[in-house]
Parts: sequence; structure tokens; C-alpha cells
Amino acid sequence: MKQQLYIEKVKLLQQFATAYYQHDNPLISDEEYDRLYREVKEIEKNNPHWVLQNSPTQKVGFEVIESFSKAKHHKKMWSLEDVFDNNELQDWLKRASKVGHIEYFVCEPKFDGASLNLIYENGKLKQAITRGDGEIGEDVTHNALTIQSIPLEINEKNTIEIRGEIVIKKSDFEQINQERAKNNQTLFANPRNAAAGSLRQLDANITAKRKLIFYPWGVGECNIKEDSIYKLMQTIYHLGFNAPPLARRCKNIDEIQQVYNEMLSLRDKYEIMLDGMAIKVDSIILQNSLGYTVKNPRWACAYKFPAIEKTTIVQDIVLQVGRTGVVTPVAVVEPVDIEGAIIERATLHNFDEIKRKDIKIGDKVIIIRSGDVIPKITKVITQVRDGSEKEISKPLFCPKCGSELLQEETLIKCQNLSCPARVVNSIIHFASKKCLNIDGLGKKIVQLFYEKEIIKDIEDLFFLEKEKILKLEGFKEKKAQNIIDSIQAIRHNTPCFKFVNALGIEHIGEVASKKLCLAFGLDFIQANSEELIKIDGFGKEMIESVLEFIRVNKTKINHLISLIKPTQDMI
Repeated sequence: MKQQLYIEKVKLLQQFATAYYQHDNPLISDEEYDRLYREVKEIEKNNPHWVLQNSPTQKVGFEVIESFSKAKHHKKMWSLEDVFDNNELQDWLKRASKVGHIEYFVCEPKFDGASLNLIYENGKLKQAITRGDGEIGEDVTHNALTIQSIPLEINEKNTIEIRGEIVIKKSDFEQINQERAKNNQTLFANPRNAAAGSLRQLDANITAKRKLIFYPWGVGECNIKEDSIYKLMQTIYHLGFNAPPLARRCKNIDEIQQVYNEMLSLRDKYEIMLDGMAIKVDSIILQNSLGYTVKNPRWACAYKFPAIEKTTIVQDIVLQVGRTGVVTPVAVVEPVDIEGAIIERATLHNFDEIKRKDIKIGDKVIIIRSGDVIPKITKVITQVRDGSEKEISKPLFCPKCGSELLQEETLIKCQNLSCPARVVNSIIHFASKKCLNIDGLGKKIVQLFYEKEIIKDIEDLFFLEKEKILKLEGFKEKKAQNIIDSIQAIRHNTPCFKFVNALGIEHIGEVASKKLCLAFGLDFIQANSEELIKIDGFGKEMIESVLEFIRVNKTKINHLISLIKPTQDMI
């Protein structure tokens, strides 16, 4: 190992740390950062004479940015050592147990947010300081005053520092990003960055709107006499602070692992993002005996959960056509392993999202997967673009059937009734109670008939053969005949508006179908935009949808009219 390579790794780690801590704008996933951090730490362990004082391994956090006032913690604010598996946990426990028998360890969720130190004097909140470098942080008191879960007064007259995490609910994070997208602002990569960015606002009104939550996890200066951190934190909670959803005292590694597994299994059900489980020696006397390294307390660690965030490359964009004809772009990404699942695709929802997030083919991106939810891209790392990236264009024709697509701001849809991707759903809608009400032709039977190739299109309903139906399991003479009779019953007996409604034209429901038939009857297929705009309530989207649907399906509509012979009646 050459010293220059170590220096380059430290420089790279500094760059990532600056983006993460100072600008709330991560350039890589947590897992990648952790991997590089551990590489640097291992090199420094084997080559202590190389250690640079500005190495991120020698710092708790990062320096204060100039726009905030600096503030000093009464006692240093430490960060936890990370352990990633049971073997590393065993190593940590062996080191901690060198001071003697440890009766209890305290296990509680490690929330994924922004650390904050609250200083109370004479029962009143005096100051709120971010972790910073562990000794000096940013004074964000003006913002802390707006956070509902931070008491302005507590029943403790002695000076006390209460440390905890500022977090945000997953649902509130999504809402914030939606609002930022509307305002053409950069999206937060994840709830942690949303929480950190919201806490570090110069305008407290913005912070107040963000629904931040404070969960305490420890103390700094404290005169409460207690030798159990578990009992001490119970006292803190009773002062008016949030308690964690789960906190247990464990006697050994087996019990610790059991609580870890329980938290991991509940991870997706928590409203707040968790990135692991904090483990602490319960006895404060033993904590003092164990002391601290330059960066971490020796009496606590963070048992990290498997990463749900990864960095990957967008290799291509493919189009999926749903059962209703809606076309959705999906990113094909360089395969990555997230929680044991190999991820090769990420949802993009629609082309507005591609534009909003400025996603291009070839981009390096951060993707997140939570539980069984389809992975999604949370952030594009535009800083590493080299010019080879390709723009992503909206499709004009359906990738399944080649038909013209209906184009709207967020909606792209194939309205071809015969499109293989949507034909079953078209038939189900056509036969449903609110449309032609074909008795006995429900969703499951339509799907069965299609799978058995008894019907392949809507028109095939009118040529059903009873003999083919009777060959299917569960169909007797009467049941099969009833279906055929129900289909024949709609001939010469279907009002125009019910027929139009049954076609499933985007934006055209029962009310709009009545207006269309009242204005044109069955000649609606000849109407142009100038004539359609005269219909009360018909806007641009409705008109474009009708015209596009007719262009794609005109032959089929005429054929269905000849088969059904809808009436001009409006009842």
C-alpha cells in the first residue's frame, strides 16, 4: 500500500463527507461511504504514522458552515462505532466486557436523521446545537423552537444537555419532495437529508412547516443521579420527550441479536426511517470506566441494518403498458444487491418524474428499496456526468401494439381496445355493471376465457360458442347459456351513452358519455375538435382523448355498433 493511495482515499472521503454533512447532498449511498470509511480506517490502523489530522475518521462530524453561528457543546457529542454483522458485534462485546461483568445492555432503534443537542438551563430551552465536529456545532435554536416535540420548558432546574435525533416521517418526506418538484427545487435524496435540510434553514418558518420530530437518545451534561442509562432515559421521557417505539435491556449476545432481528422485521412498518439498532452498556459507572476513543464511546455501538440505498448506473429505459393502457417508464439499472435481492429495475412512475429528477441514460443514481416495494431512484448524481449521458424522450407509439399514444402532462396511455397489454381489462370494463352489465361475465370469467383463447377481443363476445364454454371446468349447460343470452340481450337494447361509456375512453365517464350522445348520437365518431369544444364541460384533455381514441379504434367502434346496434335513447 502506497501512502499516496491513502492520501487520495482520504481526499475522496473528505469530498463525500463535505457533501453529506455540510450540504445535505450525498454523492454516494451510505453503504459506499461506509465501505470507503472502513478502508481508510483499516489503512490507518496498519499505518498509524500516516494518519492525517483532517481524515474524516478523526472527526465526529464536519465544520460549521458560515451562514450559521457557532455554538459549543458543554460536553463533547460523540458518534457511534458501526458494527455490521454478528461477528463484529461479538468483537465489540469482548472489548466492552474487559472492564468486568456487564449485567445489561440497552437496545433501541437508531433513527436515521440529524443529531441535535438541546441545552436547558433553569428548566427552559436555552440553545439547540447540531453535532458539528462534536465540540462545536451550528446554533439552530430559532428552528428548534418551532418543532412541536421539543419542550420549551421541562421540570429540571439543573443545566442539562439532551441529545437526540431530528427525523421526519416517510409520508411527510414524500410530500416535501412533491412540493419541491412543483417549485423546480432539488429533491431530497431520503428522509434523513430532508430532516437535516429542514433543521438547517435560516428561515424558521420553513422549518415549522416540515413536521420535524425529535427523539432523544442520550445526555451530555447531566446532574440527574442514576446509574442506569435505561432508567435515566425513562426520566428524560417523563420530562415531556418522545420515547422510542421499542427499547429493551438485554443480558447477552443472543438476546441482543433477537431484539435486532425483531427491529429489522418491523423496519418497514415504522413511520420513521431506521438504519440500525443502538446498543449501550446500561451501567453509567461502567460507561465511565470504558471511556472514549478519539471519535466514539467505547460503551456504545450502532448495529447497522442491511443497506436499502445503493448507487448504480441507469443503463436503459423500458416501457411497460399496464392493464388500463397506461405507459410507465422503468429504469434498467446495473444490478445491485439490496437486502439480499438483486435489483435490476427501478420504477420511474411517469415522464414528468424523469424530467423533474433530470434522469438520463448513463447517469449514476441512488436507488432505495423498502420491503417488497419496487425500488425507486431518489437522486441523480449529476456531479459525475462526463457528457456521454443520453436524454430520455417520451414515446409516441405503444411499445406493445404500435398504436398512437394519448399524450398528457403526466399521463401517457394506449387507448387501443385490441392492445394485448390491455384487452382483458377492456373487456372487463365493457361487460361491467356500470357499462353494458353483461350478467355472468365477471372479471375472473373474462380472464379465464382469454387464457383459454375462447375470446381474444371484445367482438369475440358476440360469437361465443356454448360448446367451447362447456369444455371448461365448472361450466354447466345453464351457466353457459345464461352468459350467451346476456350478451345477446344487449343487442338493440343498449342506449348510446352506455355504449360510449363501455368503450373506456380516458376522461369520458357516464356524464360525459351522455353529453356526447346528446350532441351527436352515434355520429360522435365523425365529430371534430371545433364541434366537441361546444359541449358544456368538455375541456382540452377530454377532447384530445376522444379524438385520439377514435383515430386508433374507429374500425372497431363501427364494427361494435353494427353488432350491438345501440339506440339513440338517453335512458
